[in-house]
Amino acid sequence: MAGVVGSDVVESRVPARLDALPWARFHTLVIVALGITWVLDGLEVTLTSAVSGALKASPALHLSEVEIGLAASAYLAGAVIGALFFGWLTDLLGRKRLFFVTLGVYVVATAATALAPDFLAFAFFRFLTGAGIGGEYSAINSAIQELIPARYRGRTDLAVNGSFWLGAAIGAAGSSVLLTPGRLPPDIGWRVAFGSGAVLGLCILSLRRFIPESPRWLLLHGRADEAERIAADVERGVRGRVSDAAMLAPVRLRPRGRSSSFADLGMCLFRGYPRRALLGVTLMAAQAFCYNAIFFTYALVLGRFYDVPPDRIGLYLLPFAASNFLGPLVLGPLFDSWGRRPMIASTYALSGVLLALTAVLFVNGQLSAIGQTIAWTAVFFFASAAASSAYLTVSETFPIEVRALAIAFFYALGTGIGGIAAPSLFGALVATGRPSAIAGGYAVGAAFMIGAALVALWLGVAAERKPLESVAAPLSSAD
Repeated sequence: MAGVVGSDVVESRVPARLDALPWARFHTLVIVALGITWVLDGLEVTLTSAVSGALKASPALHLSEVEIGLAASAYLAGAVIGALFFGWLTDLLGRKRLFFVTLGVYVVATAATALAPDFLAFAFFRFLTGAGIGGEYSAINSAIQELIPARYRGRTDLAVNGSFWLGAAIGAAGSSVLLTPGRLPPDIGWRVAFGSGAVLGLCILSLRRFIPESPRWLLLHGRADEAERIAADVERGVRGRVSDAAMLAPVRLRPRGRSSSFADLGMCLFRGYPRRALLGVTLMAAQAFCYNAIFFTYALVLGRFYDVPPDRIGLYLLPFAASNFLGPLVLGPLFDSWGRRPMIASTYALSGVLLALTAVLFVNGQLSAIGQTIAWTAVFFFASAAASSAYLTVSETFPIEVRALAIAFFYALGTGIGGIAAPSLFGALVATGRPSAIAGGYAVGAAFMIGAALVALWLGVAAERKPLESVAAPLSSAD
């Protein structure tokens, strides 16, 4: 129960009650309805890569390799700006309201992409699509962290982030079907591929009606009765819950009369948690460069160096996507049992070493198209878990008042440092036709990942199985 202590302090056991629950149907619904974000992102990113050959051959667009890289960078730039803007709104207006706004932006923008008449329109709509997805990251990561029990938080967050690759697999398989020569007119297949994202987004809107507002966010804004009612509703549908709520530790909060701002975030980052800030930037930037550099130009490498036709690119993406999905799924439980610091460092280090080895094999001409795919598959089994752990780190190690804004900030900064320029850079490297240029780019990505592993060993936070309020005390805490 929640109650008022003194004149301005609210005491509640709602957060502890949510953490004490076993896994239930409610939690599965949360993951399906909210985790679709990463499926959509995976679909969008894969389509841009897999249909690159079709975009080059399109009678309407006829994009060059550099323009394909620029369109990918536009998508990432939109994601950065969308994350910051919608992240601020998420902390201001609540998690639930933003679920629908950000998904709506995505649906409209990706549908418009399918109708783009030229390169400028295509790049602009890719920018807006990225803005919707970037905003989703802030709202969805916040809600998942605040609704999932503490002992499942690590594996759940990794699995949800890893579902990006379910979308990648859908995009890869769909593009292979739609781009088969003679099946559809040359300027229609890629349009249908992008339009499929809008259809999927529309289907998921109805599920989100059943996801409640975060009770933790409600407590911060003085709406203790609503938080209590939501917690009770969740508990009624769960078997095996902790029966004696009086034995659970309460939180004591002073509801804020104002919403959090960038100034509050700055105080947290540079005065309250500077070591965590450095850790978050490092992890996000390293994985962003590694992923965006390689994945956005995956199809260009296969086409330029291995003569893989556009309609076959999707088939090479399927094992790559499967490995990226299985990595977080298989390794995720270890983040809750063995711990955050050793697992984050291990996954970053292993992916960096394997990427460096891939660069050596590639520059020496020892890889075929299949061999290149196998090498990337091995690298990203670990890199996928590493990238997911970066999102886990920045979403659980800062106070709830600035959680969404912190996710947005680190996503934006990490992507800005390591991601926005990477597709354009690698597009230019591919255009040179020199294996040594591509191998050099891979070596830079490997160095980023290994460096991030060392920083994780130094600054990692032991947040496994701990309540969010003990990992980072709320700014509104009365204790």
